Amino acid sequence: MAKAGKSQEEVASEAIKHALKALRKRHLLEEAAHTPAVLALSRPIASQGSEWKEKAENLQVELQQCYKAQSRLSEQLVVEVAESRASKALVQEKENAVADLQKELTELRDECSQLKLDLEEKVKSLEVVVSENSELKAQLEQMTTKANKAEAENKMLIDRWMLEKMKDAERLNEANALYEDMVEKLKASGLEQLARQQVDGIVRQSEEGAEFFLESNIPSTCKYRLSAHEGGCASMLFEYNSGKLITGGQDRSVKMWDTNTGSLSSTLHGCLGSVLDLTITHDNRSVIAASSSNNLYVWDVNSGRVRHTLTGHTDKVCAVDVSKISSRHVVSAAYDRTIKVWDLVKGYCTNTIIFHSNCNALSFSMDGQTIFSGHVDGNLRLWDIQSGKLLSEVAAHSLAVTSISLSRNGNVVLTSGRDNLHNLFDVRSLEVCGTLKAMGNRVASNWSRSCISPDDNHVAAGSADGSVYIWSVSKGNIVSTLKEHSSSVLCCRWSGIGKPLASAEKNGIVCVWT
Repeated sequence: MAKAGKSQEEVASEAIKHALKALRKRHLLEEAAHTPAVLALSRPIASQGSEWKEKAENLQVELQQCYKAQSRLSEQLVVEVAESRASKALVQEKENAVADLQKELTELRDECSQLKLDLEEKVKSLEVVVSENSELKAQLEQMTTKANKAEAENKMLIDRWMLEKMKDAERLNEANALYEDMVEKLKASGLEQLARQQVDGIVRQSEEGAEFFLESNIPSTCKYRLSAHEGGCASMLFEYNSGKLITGGQDRSVKMWDTNTGSLSSTLHGCLGSVLDLTITHDNRSVIAASSSNNLYVWDVNSGRVRHTLTGHTDKVCAVDVSKISSRHVVSAAYDRTIKVWDLVKGYCTNTIIFHSNCNALSFSMDGQTIFSGHVDGNLRLWDIQSGKLLSEVAAHSLAVTSISLSRNGNVVLTSGRDNLHNLFDVRSLEVCGTLKAMGNRVASNWSRSCISPDDNHVAAGSADGSVYIWSVSKGNIVSTLKEHSSSVLCCRWSGIGKPLASAEKNGIVCVWT
């Protein structure tokens, strides 16, 4: 590029020189042409005549043409000089661009060299990672082998543990039989309470406070109307031998109420879903909630803190109950078609029952060895808690079972169904010993809960029209219809001391009846 630029300058210079030479030559020629005119001027004017005039005119014309040619050449010279300068500037610009490109090329070469070095390092690192991956795969295979061995050993230990639990159950049954025998012998002497606490170390706290039991009255008046939960209240219960009411709702909270004053005593937080069912241990120390978050939550009543979060279900947990002879064993049912047995001391599931029909409600038997479950297919089923085997089955309703409630003496189980019937079954024979129904009584949901009074003489159930119906068990007729709710009644619970009765509706209002 530089050489090309210099040649253009030389050409321009030569063109300028050539133009100057041409002007000088033409000037000399003009001087030579003017010489005859000068000589003629030196002649006498008379002898020149018209010839002189003609030549003067011709010379004048030629002189004008020369001036014009000289002007054109000057203009051409100026243009050539300007073009030469522009060419020189363009050449300089090109040279600068070439220098920049050379500098950029040098930088790119350096960067390419650095990238090559980085690539070599990455390749080495990749080789190291591949080697480590191979080692980890080998370790994983070893750990998998160990895990399989541990699982086999764990299964063997579980089998042994289940065998021991069965032996414990047999011993417990023997202790119960001994207890019943001693109670019969000691009733007259007034030492029944002492016998409960000393037979094989078994403390029957479910029967403590029995001396406070009163005959259940038929409620007629709404004493308190509590705004318990936003979004609805589907579950509630009373503490054992107490008038304190516990409610759970769709606002993910569990609340404890004093039914004597209608005031809120405390609120239990920590549940991550709607509360669908509640139960309480017989020492009134732990409240357990079944939740739509697929988990169960166990609170310590005194501290108000969550003691356990029981995980294992894969769908919403809709029913829960605790053993009536122990505060340790809990049973739950979820819409994943499983029923699980939990150990609260250990904090995990000890047995899982899988069945094709989802369970809506369940209850422990009085001896804690059998589970009653009510299913969507309308059947009532009995399960052995230790083995998980189906003991018995009966078609309780033509539609889904929504509620199961056991009588205080454990001889009768109450079931409610979407067919708007409330059936009483003899636990020993599983035969229907009573059917309760009413015109206008419609079960509102798959988890509508009914209840038996503490004296086993009455049954209370809510209806989709907002009424609470109370039947006489012995006569099978309606003895009272309570109207205070403005929406479907989802749950009814009777206090274990005979009164009050509580009912909860779909809008979250709880009524306390006396």
